[in-house]
Amino acid sequence: MTLRLAAIVQSLAGKAPAELVGDPELEIEHLSTLEASGPHDLTFLSNPKYLSQLAQSAAGCVVVAPSAREAAVNRGACIVVDDPYYYFALVTQFWKRQHFPDSEAHIHPSALIDPGATLGSGVAIGAFVCIAEGAVIGEGARIAAHCVIGRNAVIGAASRLSARVTVADGCSIGERCILHPGAVVGADGFGFAPNGGRWVKIEQLGAVRIGDDVEIGANTCIDRGALQDTVLEDGVKLDNLVQIGHNVRVGKHTAMAGCAGVAGSATIGAHCTVGGGAIVLGHLHLADGVHVSAASIVTRSILKPGHYTGLFPIDDNAAWEKNAATLKQLYALRERLKHTEKSLLQLQASPEEKS
Repeated sequence: MTLRLAAIVQSLAGKAPAELVGDPELEIEHLSTLEASGPHDLTFLSNPKYLSQLAQSAAGCVVVAPSAREAAVNRGACIVVDDPYYYFALVTQFWKRQHFPDSEAHIHPSALIDPGATLGSGVAIGAFVCIAEGAVIGEGARIAAHCVIGRNAVIGAASRLSARVTVADGCSIGERCILHPGAVVGADGFGFAPNGGRWVKIEQLGAVRIGDDVEIGANTCIDRGALQDTVLEDGVKLDNLVQIGHNVRVGKHTAMAGCAGVAGSATIGAHCTVGGGAIVLGHLHLADGVHVSAASIVTRSILKPGHYTGLFPIDDNAAWEKNAATLKQLYALRERLKHTEKSLLQLQASPEEKS
């Protein structure tokens, strides 16, 4: 399926007004990158450092900022908008709706749905889905094959659960959420009491509450609370293989990249980012607007917005071992330096001061 350039621009006019320069009848066959685009592809340029690639691009049309308008017009067709990256995101959504529309409302005959569950209008339930007693599935929700929805769980309107998602008993998902394959919401938190050399399980009696417009990556796990609920507020975005411990609270529009982990009872503010593989230890607090670099380990609360990094730079192994050995001696070196400074001050002091 191809789409006319004018149709794309017109479809997004209400969200992001744009100036189209070039043939509005140009048929767009693909969305592509700047360097790989062909004459019937649509691409974008958002970072000025790639401006030099614009003239060489064979793209049929390029989405650009006003600052790149002249260069783009000299090259060929373009769409001029204030924020090309945002605009291209809207284009991808429009493209997907046109080429991969949602499945029609239906319930597969192999699905097992308890008579005590409530299904809203227009839902789609895939093969071998299991929906337990008291569960509520909102209007227009899409539940793909092999999903499990526990007792009294709630799936909000227009949310989409990909294959093999589990939403455990009593947990709730807001509206327009997206859960990718294998995500688990509401597994038991990691809670055990030591007793006589053995571990005694602490039953996890809370749930998980997820707000609206949240996206959860493949095989990401969000543990239920021990006593209170684990909470993800509106607009949170979690990548694949993220671990959220029990009683964690994540503020609005915070995003975490793959393999990040947040230990139990930590509080992450709104509009934060956590890089891939980063770890936030338990019971800590991150203020709104905190950005943690990839592979960092957050060992203390961070109460001021900003960009924080806590990792040792990679090096060849021999040099790394030498530096690591030096780091182990830092405290002793610090104490020796303090003693030396004190001795120098005493030597420099006048006789009256020495007395």
